[in-house]
Amino acid sequence: MEPIVSVIICTHNPRRDYITKVLGALKSQTLSMELWELLLVDNASNEILSSELDLSWHPRNRHLREENLGLTPARLRGIKEAQGNLLIFVDDDNVLEPDYLEEAIHILKEYPFLGAFGGHISAETDSPLEAWQEPFLSFLAVREVRQPVWGNRSFSGQNVPYGAGICIKREVAYRYYEVTQEDPLRLRLDRRGNLLSSAGDLDLALTAHDCGYATGLFPNLRLNHLIPTTRLQEEYLLRLKREGGMSSYILEYLRYGNIPSIQKKSFLRHLIDKIRLMKHEPIYRKMIQAEIMAKQQALEEIFKFQKTIEE
Repeated sequence: MEPIVSVIICTHNPRRDYITKVLGALKSQTLSMELWELLLVDNASNEILSSELDLSWHPRNRHLREENLGLTPARLRGIKEAQGNLLIFVDDDNVLEPDYLEEAIHILKEYPFLGAFGGHISAETDSPLEAWQEPFLSFLAVREVRQPVWGNRSFSGQNVPYGAGICIKREVAYRYYEVTQEDPLRLRLDRRGNLLSSAGDLDLALTAHDCGYATGLFPNLRLNHLIPTTRLQEEYLLRLKREGGMSSYILEYLRYGNIPSIQKKSFLRHLIDKIRLMKHEPIYRKMIQAEIMAKQQALEEIFKFQKTIEE
């Protein structure tokens, strides 16, 4: 019997304490293991994970090794190998609630018009949060979902799931696979080694709209996102704003043809904006500068791509 659900973990050099929690949560799922398979995609980790991580507790487990570095190639490999009708991507720092898989099947039955959906994502940090860090948790895929919401038009993210715990219909995942595997810009939308590009999950989710389905968010679908202290530091958050923002602008270009514009300012306008900027806290001033850099870098990548096409 083919599995109803394919759980896909894409990982590169995972923290052992984190991946142990992730696998432990999967081991505790209320859904019978006969109804789902577990695929762990080792994305060019320094150590071969098949010899390090024991998946023998699951009767339908598979270790896959993807040498092409990057979260997008790892996801594509998982899609290619998956046998389930519903694919659920679980990051190597996502701890699912015990009923997550069962709830996902229930949601899909109740809302058959959905092509991609996700849920409530809580933060579990290594150390207590400082007050200034809390507003930036959304940068780290933390989101509160109080009631079900869905729709078939949204780039603002009001009904579009993040990559953490995202549930995708098989046909939507295959459509994404087909359009992405040979697209140089799409292949660069997500994490690659130390780069923090982060729009690939949005592209995956929005493919549901391309297929005529809706996307949605549901409060009963819950997971904890394990967040190390390093990801809450100012330097990391600024990089995420810059590199993640760049990939978001590229995605908007790919999907809607929108090219980010950088307004040329007069000396007076520039001075006024600088004075206004000084009223903000230092971290917010740096975030505004990071946003400007994101636009500039996105423009460079788009122009390089257009030049390649012309040649």
